[in-house]
Amino acid sequence: MRFKIVCLLALLSLYYTAGAQRRIINMPEHDDKLYYFGITFGANFSQYRITYTQSFVNSDTFKSIQPKWSPGFNLGLMANLRINKFIDLRFIPSLSFADKRLTMTMSPNDSTSSRSIESIYLHLPLQVKFKSDRIRNFRFYGMLGGKFDYDLAANARSRRSDEWMKVKPVDLGYEIGVGFEFYYPNFIFSPEIKLSQGLGNQIYHDKNIPLTNAIDELHTRMIVISIHLEG
Repeated sequence: MRFKIVCLLALLSLYYTAGAQRRIINMPEHDDKLYYFGITFGANFSQYRITYTQSFVNSDTFKSIQPKWSPGFNLGLMANLRINKFIDLRFIPSLSFADKRLTMTMSPNDSTSSRSIESIYLHLPLQVKFKSDRIRNFRFYGMLGGKFDYDLAANARSRRSDEWMKVKPVDLGYEIGVGFEFYYPNFIFSPEIKLSQGLGNQIYHDKNIPLTNAIDELHTRMIVISIHLEG
């Protein structure tokens, strides 16, 4: 009985090996391209990372200020330059629509208020992509890079009296992520996940806004799940 099972497993192994050998390698010339282009789209989840002022501890206005993750989406283009077999340089200009929410508990009656800052980022990242060897129609990669963001919806210079918080438009930061490439006959399907961390202090201090007195620094943080379609 055991001998029959071993023989059956051996035959199955030979069958799948022969099938793998007959499998067509899609886009075999792609790895020799100096450059290529693509499109990207996906979802993002963003929030603020807060550093409080000393006056927040002594404040009788806010009992707590808590950032919350909120969803958004992104859409853009891609340009990829081949450096060598294992390293590419990528530029992915895109628009990112993000929503960052803050939940505030007021003193002394513990009333809760939830407000959000809506941002439309002109996102300009430059990334170094580290590729594995191609395994037939599959490849794994990691990436690391820097970014420049310009918030088209920033309200730092707004003179409206009803603004509850003001943020600056320009931000610099870094990105790190991983992804997979699946080769099809006419395109590459590439899902990717990355962490995007802003390094600039985004809060615009306005003495007429109470929240400004409680928050010293405000940094953006975003998790992006993207789909790249490359040619």
